[in-house]
Amino acid sequence: MLGGLGVGAGVTVTTLLAFELSGSAALAGLAASASAFGAGVAAAAIGASSRFGRRPGLVGGYVVGLIGASVAVAAAVIGSFPLMVVATFLFGSSNASNLQARYAVTDLATPGRRASDLSIVVWATTVGAVLGPNLTGPGVAAAGLLGVPELSGPYLLSAAGFAAAALLLLIGLRPDPLLLARRLERADARAADAESDVADAAVAADSTPPGEGLRAAFAVVAASPSARAAVATIAAAHAVMVGVMVMTPVHMGHYGADVRLIGITISLHILGMYAFSPVFGRLTDRFGPRAVLGLGLGQLLVAVALAALSTPRGGAGFLLGLLLLGTGWSAALIASSALLTASLPIGSRAQAQGLSDLGMNVAGGSAGALSGVLMTLLGFPLMAATTILLLLVPASLVLADVRRVRAEALRASTGAGASV
Repeated sequence: MLGGLGVGAGVTVTTLLAFELSGSAALAGLAASASAFGAGVAAAAIGASSRFGRRPGLVGGYVVGLIGASVAVAAAVIGSFPLMVVATFLFGSSNASNLQARYAVTDLATPGRRASDLSIVVWATTVGAVLGPNLTGPGVAAAGLLGVPELSGPYLLSAAGFAAAALLLLIGLRPDPLLLARRLERADARAADAESDVADAAVAADSTPPGEGLRAAFAVVAASPSARAAVATIAAAHAVMVGVMVMTPVHMGHYGADVRLIGITISLHILGMYAFSPVFGRLTDRFGPRAVLGLGLGQLLVAVALAALSTPRGGAGFLLGLLLLGTGWSAALIASSALLTASLPIGSRAQAQGLSDLGMNVAGGSAGALSGVLMTLLGFPLMAATTILLLLVPASLVLADVRRVRAEALRASTGAGASV
């Protein structure tokens, strides 16, 4: 909640401050994309640091985000756009910690509650998404007290939020859930008189060298059909969501929609992203992650169609499309995260989770950067329609994984019947 509040406060003025410093809308978009790429790099680093547990990586992400917020204030003071790009890149690390926190709660969760517990952490981001943008006024007031430019004020509140989040994790996240989960797994293995090579493998998984973290994550994900489907789905879903969402205000403005209506539309979209995550968590635990992945991909397909074909001046179809764009992303995020976690052993899980968020943020940053170019060339409806192509690969991987699981279940039941 504190991290989400910090991100929400700063991200509200990122593009405005970048535009003020650069004088170019295109360069302002570059600053926003730098935050997404920064979050991706930080996610991979947090995953690579998992040999030391969850706490160091999560705390480190918030500390780097705090540094980024401070650098943004400095960039505003001296009027440097290149420094602002550096600031937004560092600022993205805080969002990586926000996202990776959802995995920390799964380390000690029971399998039947894993997705539900994960979804509660995602839901907590709603607080930041709703309250953060409303802190612009207090941020401007704080800037006046300190004598810094007004648009840098919200970053002061971001820094305070990240500092509080880092301190809370440093003190309160004890025992470290990932380290405890690994110890419990080894204890269970010994209690069950596991073979010595299995125990040795568990110890080796705990001592993966940091330099090999990302390479090991690629190998682990590539070896698991379920993990491949999960990673591909969340990356594609995030790219579709970002690609359509970032151009929605511009599209609505071109058709005469006022700022208030644009704000309502985006707020409805953000509501869909976070507020319903506990629902998708329960559905995932009850019906399985693959079923909810199908639900999420279906919602994204309908959302893009409605956004492309409906009037952007407050029509019900357009509003419903943006709402479904958020709920489809939420379903894909929750189900993919649960499937990735369930399909990998505890020793290699955290590195793969970092790789997944790296792919998600790189896909989102690339989609945000390219969507403006595609909209200029093709117009919003065709730009939105092209994003559907991104869903084809994950949909095929999910279907193949469903067929594989059914075939394995059939072979198991046939073998059990033969033995009887």
